[in-house]
Amino acid sequence: MSLPPVTPQRPLPGNFIQTPAPSRATASQPPVFGASGSAIQQNGGPVGPAPSQSQSQVNGVGGSSSATLASRAARTVNEMLAVDARYPDLDTYIIQGISSDYDISTSPSGAMAPFQRMKTYALPDKIFEQYNQAQVHTMMGLFAELHHAWLSIDNALYLWDYTAPDPQLIGFEEQPNSIMSVKLVKPREGVFIKEITHMIVVATTSDILLIGLATEKAASGVVTVRLYQTKMQASIKGIDATCVAGSDKTGRIFFAGRSSNDVYELTYQQEEKWFANRCGRVNHTSKGLTSVMPTITFGTRGPPEAVTQIIVDDTRNLVYTLSNQSTIRVFHMATSSTLNLVITRTLSNVISNVMHMVRNSELFRPGVGIVSISPISAREASRLNLMATTNTGCRIFLSATSGTYFSTDSTSAPSSMQVHHVKFPPSEHKSRAGSPKRTPSPNRIYGQNQLVDTNSRYLTGTQSSARFAPGFFFDLFNQGNNTMDNLFISAPDTGRIAGRSDTLQGAKFIETGMTLSISGIAQDIGLVTAEFSAASTPQGFGNELAVQFDKPTTEIAVLTHTGVHTIRRRRMVDIFATLLKQHKINDESLESAVNSFVRFYGRAETIATTLAVTCGQALDVSTDGARVGSLTDPEVVAAARKVFITQGGKAIVNENYALNRGESAVDTVRPSPRHEGMALYIGRLVRSVWKAPILQETATPTGGLTVNPTVPLEKLRDVQRDLTNLQEFLDQNKSFIEGLAGPEALGRVGSKQEEMALQGEHQALSSLVKLIADVIEGMAFVLVLFDNRVDEIILSLSDQARQAVRQLTFETLFTSTQGKELAKELVKAIVNRNIAAGSNVETVAEALRRKCGTFCSADDVVVFKAQEMLKKAEEAGKDTETGRRLLNESLRLFEKVAGSLRMEVLRQGIEAYVKMQFWAGSIELVLEVAKQVDRANRAGSWVKDGSPTDDPRKELYEQRKACYDLIHNIITEVDKATSAQNIPDTQLSIAQRRRSEAYSIIDNSSDELFQMNLYDWYLAQGWPDRLLEIKSPFVVSYLQHKSLEDVLHADLLWKYYTHYARYFEAATVQLQLAKSGFNLGLNARIEYLARAKANAGTKTGADSFRGLNGLSSSMGRSRQGRQEIIREINDLLELANLQEDLLSRLLRDRRLTKDKRPEIMKDLNGPIKTLDELYHQYVDQASYEDLALVIYQIGDYRNLPHVAATWESLIERDQFEQVQIYNEQAADSVQIAQPWERVGERIRTMGAKLQLSEVAFAIQVVLPLAAKYYVDQVLKGDGVLGHNRQARMPPQEWVPALFADLSVPFETMVVVLEGLFYGNEAPWNDRRNRGIVGAWIVYVVQRWFSDSLANGAAGELVFGGEENAMGVLQTLKNVEGANVLTPVTTEESRLLRARIEGALR
Repeated sequence: MSLPPVTPQRPLPGNFIQTPAPSRATASQPPVFGASGSAIQQNGGPVGPAPSQSQSQVNGVGGSSSATLASRAARTVNEMLAVDARYPDLDTYIIQGISSDYDISTSPSGAMAPFQRMKTYALPDKIFEQYNQAQVHTMMGLFAELHHAWLSIDNALYLWDYTAPDPQLIGFEEQPNSIMSVKLVKPREGVFIKEITHMIVVATTSDILLIGLATEKAASGVVTVRLYQTKMQASIKGIDATCVAGSDKTGRIFFAGRSSNDVYELTYQQEEKWFANRCGRVNHTSKGLTSVMPTITFGTRGPPEAVTQIIVDDTRNLVYTLSNQSTIRVFHMATSSTLNLVITRTLSNVISNVMHMVRNSELFRPGVGIVSISPISAREASRLNLMATTNTGCRIFLSATSGTYFSTDSTSAPSSMQVHHVKFPPSEHKSRAGSPKRTPSPNRIYGQNQLVDTNSRYLTGTQSSARFAPGFFFDLFNQGNNTMDNLFISAPDTGRIAGRSDTLQGAKFIETGMTLSISGIAQDIGLVTAEFSAASTPQGFGNELAVQFDKPTTEIAVLTHTGVHTIRRRRMVDIFATLLKQHKINDESLESAVNSFVRFYGRAETIATTLAVTCGQALDVSTDGARVGSLTDPEVVAAARKVFITQGGKAIVNENYALNRGESAVDTVRPSPRHEGMALYIGRLVRSVWKAPILQETATPTGGLTVNPTVPLEKLRDVQRDLTNLQEFLDQNKSFIEGLAGPEALGRVGSKQEEMALQGEHQALSSLVKLIADVIEGMAFVLVLFDNRVDEIILSLSDQARQAVRQLTFETLFTSTQGKELAKELVKAIVNRNIAAGSNVETVAEALRRKCGTFCSADDVVVFKAQEMLKKAEEAGKDTETGRRLLNESLRLFEKVAGSLRMEVLRQGIEAYVKMQFWAGSIELVLEVAKQVDRANRAGSWVKDGSPTDDPRKELYEQRKACYDLIHNIITEVDKATSAQNIPDTQLSIAQRRRSEAYSIIDNSSDELFQMNLYDWYLAQGWPDRLLEIKSPFVVSYLQHKSLEDVLHADLLWKYYTHYARYFEAATVQLQLAKSGFNLGLNARIEYLARAKANAGTKTGADSFRGLNGLSSSMGRSRQGRQEIIREINDLLELANLQEDLLSRLLRDRRLTKDKRPEIMKDLNGPIKTLDELYHQYVDQASYEDLALVIYQIGDYRNLPHVAATWESLIERDQFEQVQIYNEQAADSVQIAQPWERVGERIRTMGAKLQLSEVAFAIQVVLPLAAKYYVDQVLKGDGVLGHNRQARMPPQEWVPALFADLSVPFETMVVVLEGLFYGNEAPWNDRRNRGIVGAWIVYVVQRWFSDSLANGAAGELVFGGEENAMGVLQTLKNVEGANVLTPVTTEESRLLRARIEGALR
């Protein structure tokens, strides 16, 4: 079956089946302006979006593919309920202006007729007998909500149940005056006994009195009434009260008469008071004398203005009156006893407002009047307050405001009232078949290209009208027939209003209507059923579609002088079933009818309705109208099944969304309208229970507890039955339903896109099928729960579980893990209660499993058996053979269901095991549960990945951790029980054996995550020695992992290595500690390096080290690797020592300010810094030349000019500082070192420290600087201080002797000194200075010669060889030949040459 395409409101490229799209991406692009994709793409939806359109469905209902079916279905149902709740309020579609939109059913029995005539109940013969005896006055009316009618004849009042086949008359004849009016009202609370639910207000020509009325409703629905004499009456002589109204909320009663427009109140109370009788009257309109005297008019023409109708709006605390001059007055009930007139609107005021909206309407010409008014409650609309009906059939909607705003606050009185909207009668050519057509007047709605017929006289002659929520309009009109009235009925077209609510034009005030001819003249009209309400707020209030399966259908009774006519509102499902019934299953007209239905109400709504028809929800009235039954015609059901299968539409893949979000195409499939319709139907079935708690607790007067269901159990059974019907229908037809057909459906797809769409559809429909099963089973569980003593079951729960059960809703029970866990708690309580009562565990559990298997599975039965075994073991005793056998049997059963064992059950079992010293079994059970909880070890991978916060694996880790915490408790109890205090040896030996078994299971566990958790717990308890005693590879991996974050674990790791003679690994850890970023002081790092140096140099004596448990060590064992580690340790240790020296120097430096000291301490007393950091940040800035030279040495810095400059600065600083010290302390003190002594000591110290490094202690640099210092400072007196400077001068050979004492090679010194001697540079170009250098050469050669003679072996040549010796001799000759030596030195040189030459011979 195919439907013709519908023209959309605006072109959307690529969204039409017939429109070629440029590419796949463009073809699947979502609508730009949010128009209903399902309506357009599925070829036949309404112009606007379907009511259930939501963003989540546009982007794919599924969301994440990992979402569970239950949560997905719950989200879908919640979306459908939210869509229904967004049904537009009255103010949204009854906008300011005029309208006349009707779809009129020309036949009362037509398929689309909004109402259906039911049975007409004839007046009983006894009524006619009494009527024939009337003398003065008769009246008739309805107490429709009680299924009763009444008749007053003169002074007598008679009531009868008009639904009874032979009703009995209940008469009230105890007063003598003619009855003027009768009204049924609600009494004020606390005045009468609780049996009196209503009062009958009877107004006579003399008095107004109250009759108590008690009702009792039988299971069959028959209502019986009893009358009570209240003896409450007040005099109203001269008022002739013809209209009465009561407030259901406060019990106040208002009345007015035909002689004036005054409004009175009948006051009544339980007892008389000083200034008030039990019953009285108050005039709220006229004050003073006129309030107690009848109104007398003189010289006026025509009847006086009088009130003809009073109505009360309890939601706004307002009272409205209508006078015989069509004047509307508004009164405000500011307090419980006042009634203030706040607004008066005359007919001319009203018509003037109307004329601003429409001109030249024949329906508002002179002679028009208002015949009825009806209130619009604040629950239904926030703006609209009142509907007034004219005698021409126009409905005028008025809104009242407080100042400049629409007030919904019942405590504030409105100050003005305006006409908001005018609804004209339907056009005569639409309403009467065969009548001549009239041309609509040219009145156009502002802003819309739509004509409104403002001159239709179809309802001219309107006598009265009534409006019932959510907008049912009943208009009684008579156009000259004195024996029969006509009844025009209209109602909002809920489906079309909802379908247009999201369009650009918004919802329209569209109504469906029909006309009925009723036999007789109408006397009264009343609402039989409870007032309609789909929500407690204006939005969603009028959604009849949402409650069509949840609440009784609205029924209205109309009383004429021939009988009571009952009329029933037809639901959408009833209309559609009748539509199908009127067409044969193969009739071509069926397709056209269904297409029209889809076009009006959307494909999703159509699917939901067809499901309702197939599941037996449709109702129809029997031929005689006496009863309403299910429409189960096989042909109708078959036609609905065909529509469901063929009109379901197709799922769509939103490829653009998938590409933008990077998600799988399956996850972005927007399911078909079939899925949406199914979700709509399911949501509407469960709407009344979905958010409701499953139970409510009530305290009894004696302090006990009563637990009752919040939803009647019969209602639960009805919903369960409806869902079961739906489940059976889907199961029987799944092979024909795309998305439920199974894998064979994939063979029918033609492209990858179709395959993805089918997969997405399957996921969506499967989630709904799963939800249906869950709801059915959940309701079965609730029914089972209330079949037991639920109060005892609730009291047996823990406080936490009891509080959770109080808050448990049906939605949570059906769709969440939490709900199912709470249900299992309740199941356990049910089982325990039955066990306590002596019932067999297996019998009770099996019965529960059959009814609600999800909440009592086969695993639960095993758990109950295990618990029974455990209980028997406790009775047998912990040390008996039977007790141990039962313990092992219970352990076997628990392990069998370890994967589904709940934590509470596990905890209780463990507590019992520990109490009986079944420690090994308890630990084994906990480890098995932890293993089954996370068989894929995802928690372990989560820990290894750094434990990310927002990760689903974290929950698995928490579950396993909860298990491990139980083992911690077991270990604590084991250690406590095996302590030797006051325990006999025999018992202690048994306990020790059981302790050994327990620790054996712990140590041999292969659960790495458990071992990691256990080690954490050991350390938290302050038991690090336990780790050192455990021979397990898990200890090493644990400490290695933890050592990256915590220094204590790293400390424990190297201790563990050294404990098992793994020194090289210990050295590696210590090295890493020294290099780490932990909060360690510099001394601690140096200590780690020292220990690492010692451990790295320690050999185990074995070529191949065998590690723990026979495993070879994985650390590098090669000599090269060891040497690299040792080298790194030495380098780092050298750097650390330098840093320590620097820190010590800085802390002693007087230049350092106090505020800088902590900063430097924090920076240097921590991680070992690099040479660059030490040099540039501290050494260079502080001018610590000696440390700079050490840095040159460590860093192999070979920039000799830079090194020379540093040495020069160092010598100058020592000279300066020593002079300063000398001057400050004692001018002639011989105990203070001379500057030259300090410089010499510095050279000597640095030479030893730098080990004569060719980098930082290059002889060619240091020796010339020392020589220069000697000639420039010492010889000139700056390097010698005091009075007797000559005595304090150093010896002339001080410089070469200084370097010779440092073991500087003599050959090197000779070469350097020769360079000075021959360099001819200042200061060496001076004769005296050259002579000094020449003397130093002679001195060095002399010491070299003596040293070679003393240390040389026999036969070896002096100076290392003849060539060297000849060079030395030549050097001496050259020095002598320069004539710069003193005579003494020259003689020494000659003698030295002679000795050398002699040695060479």
